[in-house]
Amino acid sequence: MHFITDSLLVGNSDDAREPAPFVSGLLLVTGEYQVQPPPWVSYHVVPLKEFAAVDPLDLQHAVEWLERHVPSGRVMVCCRAGMGRSVSVAIAYLCCVERMTYEGAVKLVSARRPGATPIPNLEETIREVQRMRQKHKQSTDPRDLPADPARRPL
Repeated sequence: MHFITDSLLVGNSDDAREPAPFVSGLLLVTGEYQVQPPPWVSYHVVPLKEFAAVDPLDLQHAVEWLERHVPSGRVMVCCRAGMGRSVSVAIAYLCCVERMTYEGAVKLVSARRPGATPIPNLEETIREVQRMRQKHKQSTDPRDLPADPARRPL
């Protein structure tokens, strides 16, 4: 298990099976296995394929889950080895939520997790997730709705 920030960690399958007592959330980003986390751990699965580019919707889903859980505790993202998919999701979170540059996020994650190997086309996928998040934010911003309540969409 490796701390990326004070509240964001990456780990491998062993870490996922037996999370440390201070871990409050576990995001498993593999479909190869499931774990039964302790009752105090919030748990979610976003199955990503190993050594493959990720669907932007799957990456967005993972980032949104982290966005909801990281502020309230220590959250660990795990895949089989803790070096590819998990670090890629951590990088995406840092770019999309913490607003780090891609280069800065990769540098931080690589320094904190030696051997980190982001998945193929990650930078382009993160850009797509950022566009989707911006589009969603604009469509749900109340300032974008008509001032007259009768003209607002149902």
